[in-house]
Amino acid sequence: MSGTSKFVPHGFVRGAARAPEGGRRPRRILRGAGLTLVFVAVLGTGAVTESWGDVAEGDAAPVSPGPAGAGSGEGGPPYEGAAHEDAGHDAVHDAEELVSRSGDRWAAAYTAREYAGLRQSLDGRYVGVGVSVRRTGADRIEIARVQPGSPAAKAGVRAGDRLVTVDGTGVEGRPVTDVVALLRGGAPGEGAPPGSRVALGLSRGSLRWEEGLERARLSVETVTAIPLGAASPGAPEDPDEPAAGAARVRIDSFTRGTGEQLRRAVEDLPPGGGILLDLRGNSGGLVAEAAEAASVFLDGGLVATYGDGDTERALYAEPGGDTASPLVVLVDGGTMSAAELLAGALQDRGRAVVVGTRTFGKGSVQEPREQPDGSVAELTVGHYTTPGGRTFEEGGLLPDLEVLPGQDAQEEARTVLSGLATRS
Repeated sequence: MSGTSKFVPHGFVRGAARAPEGGRRPRRILRGAGLTLVFVAVLGTGAVTESWGDVAEGDAAPVSPGPAGAGSGEGGPPYEGAAHEDAGHDAVHDAEELVSRSGDRWAAAYTAREYAGLRQSLDGRYVGVGVSVRRTGADRIEIARVQPGSPAAKAGVRAGDRLVTVDGTGVEGRPVTDVVALLRGGAPGEGAPPGSRVALGLSRGSLRWEEGLERARLSVETVTAIPLGAASPGAPEDPDEPAAGAARVRIDSFTRGTGEQLRRAVEDLPPGGGILLDLRGNSGGLVAEAAEAASVFLDGGLVATYGDGDTERALYAEPGGDTASPLVVLVDGGTMSAAELLAGALQDRGRAVVVGTRTFGKGSVQEPREQPDGSVAELTVGHYTTPGGRTFEEGGLLPDLEVLPGQDAQEEARTVLSGLATRS
């Protein structure tokens, strides 16, 4: 297939990732857009359960199982359109056959429609009303977040509102991925176009109402910056607190535009504060965006190398990044692929202290291959390495400071950040 290289994340579902179990082919929840080489992050049996946290409209539905047993173990429905496959652009037979023969644990098969949806979602844009949803009880679906400036935000929908119906269809008891599919609307495997309308049945306390919204083309916001607590004016300084202006900057995934979002977020921070870069639960994304994110904190130089078939390629940071602000990177077992690449580069280059738990260990490179029936097979062609020559496949990245069970990882990271700020 033509195009530029990409990382494919498992989705914008947040939470700790799981390895494939019992040799089963991984099912994925995917979002974000496309090129030739891929660093693939995967989900195992938890893919469509509600244990993963909020799911946004920009998240694609899970890919349907392949013959090798791909699946989530959850009773939720497959990717829209996959249940009604016939010949032509919905066929996945050639890709499934190639994947089955490969013996590649990270290989995956897609229909043409599934792969087109994947490429579109990795572009960091989607059509919707701007909400994320989550399950908060046995059957309750709640609005987890509302994107600023979105149709939902303009209509006054708030985080915490209960979502009861979508276009008259009750959502209680449904998997969150099902609810997202209803919010997206449109034909199976597709989404409704911009300008189409959707009616949300909502409740807030004793208030019950229906809100008619018009879907719009929205950008996925993958970077958020939140000030870390500092002493109030006049209060004595706490040596264990970060300096005023310090912030927690979270990257949920690497879709198109994430690097620029990160750059703007860092430039908007008050001078003199440290940065806690939170990559927990980040399942990866576009390799170019991971390199651009590294450029925000490095003054040029090597970010990673990776194999592209028989060719060794290198990724470099652009010069001119912020090399002065104290930087701590927070990771966990759900930090995967492109996120591991970024953390490893900052660690090897001596730019950041990495705090948390060992990362997932997904450092292999996949290449999509279009098949005669239009399906797409992704097969491993190599592995990436950090500037120090390390690979993460299987073993993951070991933090500089490993957080023990029962410890608050973010508080430990804040303490380290305070110490770095004191020495700077």
